[in-house]
Amino acid sequence: MPKSLRSPRQHRLMELLIAARRGEGLTQATLAERLGKPQSYVAKYETGERRIDVIEFLDITTAIGLDAADILASLMEDH
Repeated sequence: MPKSLRSPRQHRLMELLIAARRGEGLTQATLAERLGKPQSYVAKYETGERRIDVIEFLDITTAIGLDAADILASLMEDH
């Protein structure tokens, strides 16, 4: 199995999360505050410098106000 950090689906996940954050009018700093993390945490996963695990994904989608299942469904459509 190929590494997923720079995979097309990982890139698409980051695009979806960035678009959702921006669509809600949230800055990286605001989202990070909601997550109780530094702004660099958001910046690093959005630029692909770090991956997020499933728990982090759920926390992020909740903080943005998204349904995690919708994001996953979109990823599956792209696959």
